Amino acid sequence: MPLSDSVLRQLRALLGDADVLTAVEDLIPYSFDGTAVLNERPGCVVFVTSAAEVSGVLRLAVTERIPVVTRGSGTGLSGGSLPVPGCIVLCTVRMNRILEVDRANLTMRVEPGATTLEVAEAAAAVGLFYPPDPGSMKISTIGGNVAENSGGLRGLKYGITRNYVMGLEVVLADGEIMVTGNKCVKDVAGYSLKDLFIGSEGTLGVITGILLRLIPKPASKRTLVATFAAIDTAAQTVSDIIAAHIIPCTLEFLDRTTIRCVEDFAKVGLPTDCEALLLMETDGHPAQVADEARQMEEIARRHGALEVRVARDDAEAARLASARRSAFSALARVAPTTILEDTTVPRSELAHMVRFIEGVARRHRLRIGTFGHMGDGNLHPTFLTDERNHAEMHRVEEAFREIFDETIRCGGTITGEHGVGVAKKAFLPKFAGDAQMRVMRELRRVLDPAGILNPGKVLD
Repeated sequence: MPLSDSVLRQLRALLGDADVLTAVEDLIPYSFDGTAVLNERPGCVVFVTSAAEVSGVLRLAVTERIPVVTRGSGTGLSGGSLPVPGCIVLCTVRMNRILEVDRANLTMRVEPGATTLEVAEAAAAVGLFYPPDPGSMKISTIGGNVAENSGGLRGLKYGITRNYVMGLEVVLADGEIMVTGNKCVKDVAGYSLKDLFIGSEGTLGVITGILLRLIPKPASKRTLVATFAAIDTAAQTVSDIIAAHIIPCTLEFLDRTTIRCVEDFAKVGLPTDCEALLLMETDGHPAQVADEARQMEEIARRHGALEVRVARDDAEAARLASARRSAFSALARVAPTTILEDTTVPRSELAHMVRFIEGVARRHRLRIGTFGHMGDGNLHPTFLTDERNHAEMHRVEEAFREIFDETIRCGGTITGEHGVGVAKKAFLPKFAGDAQMRVMRELRRVLDPAGILNPGKVLD
């Protein structure tokens, strides 16, 4: 349903004519994200540049009972920023300033529209380090990272976005502006409300400011690539590296399908005659880095690695890391529709889960490339399909169900870093259970009683 002329006039008065889009051709780019999910056109798209403007939009929306879907760069992979019919898409990409880098307190204050790469580069410019590094970091926004609680390649050693958020400015559904958290390393006064909004996918409030924790930049790093004739030996190598009390900053896995697609796409010299590849990177004090790299190479060779390559310099290390970062793009070239999934199991179940996914692909006659963060148990089975083939898409849905059911049976979770959105909503009750579902619904009703914030996402 289109928005009324009265509502559009009020939005233009608040934001200016140029920052309210209503033409069909202007709305189409905001009708989808990185998810292969059916989409709807919004009623309008608005661009905001301050918390006060966000507050004004939400006050109007709650009065008129208009749904609001917050959006950054639209790189999400669970449908979290997909519009609903007649909604206002609230786009925060123009709130992109890095407001402060505080070296004394190891913090950075940013607006939500800054890209993850811009945040990382601003930290590096003063000798500091922002570790979270989602695959889309060149274009994903930090606000989206917080809303989805994004992970990345360095999650094993350094954790995920939640571990680096010290405070938030949030506009609540009724337009009230709330600030929670501060620069104090220790603060246990009251409930940790900031943690409620991290990973909430725009369903509890709109994030307009973020206080991030930074750490000192590692002095050295070393990158290795090991190839294996069997997935099981690659998985066992990962287990033994962790058992040796080595926590690499990166411990990534690619299967044969993914390796071949990546090499065809990026041409970085990956061997294509193997079943599995591990990308391993250690960082820290130079002596520790040298020792850990040596131990990881020894462990990989002990498990029959076909080859272990140590990057000669930073340029080669960057090329090897880019191979993993380009996995999704490489796979996306193979078929008309690429569905990148996200499932996480305990590390002890990794080899079983990869084999299970292979079996699912065979049973349902599907092509699936699997890669992921093997060090923290996070796998990305990627379906290479065609959404125009309805029979095949039905088999894809059945495959999803089997994979998530097995993930839960193995003690895993239905999403390690992509969020629930609409793509995982049907699987959440089985994973979370009745009590958690009830508490989440009640929290959402309290914070958004009118139900205007990102309706249909995460929970019904």
